[in-house]
Amino acid sequence: MKIVVIHGPNLNLLGTREPAVYGTRSLADLDAEIAAHARARGVEVETFQSNHEGEIVARIHQAAADGAAIVINPGAYTHTSLAIADALRGVAVPAVEVHLSNLHARGPERARSVTAAACRGIVGGFGFASYRLGIDALLAAEADASSS
Repeated sequence: MKIVVIHGPNLNLLGTREPAVYGTRSLADLDAEIAAHARARGVEVETFQSNHEGEIVARIHQAAADGAAIVINPGAYTHTSLAIADALRGVAVPAVEVHLSNLHARGPERARSVTAAACRGIVGGFGFASYRLGIDALLAAEADASSS
């Protein structure tokens, strides 16, 4: 199985942006942790980050063309992007949404996700572990689907 992990806007600022919320480790640290976790599970993984909605939509389309599942943190697009939600709905690959923080603990403007409904599930509030849990949830869901 191949998984594409998509990081949305401002995740390139991990380590410096709001360390009280997001911690002090960088996106490179997160990507290394994701790669190690995927390797331990026998999964091929590719990470991608963009601050641009259209690039994220294009990467979702490419993931589908490659037959890859998706783990996505849409960043602030979580709350606004019908384009990303439609792209996720439009491809025939499983997707899990992840967030470093607990969106519901950060105010009503962040508690709503328009993209989550287009995903198999959502994991958030566990920092870098949210990505590991998202990968594991995706693998478990795929294993369940294969055994049905």
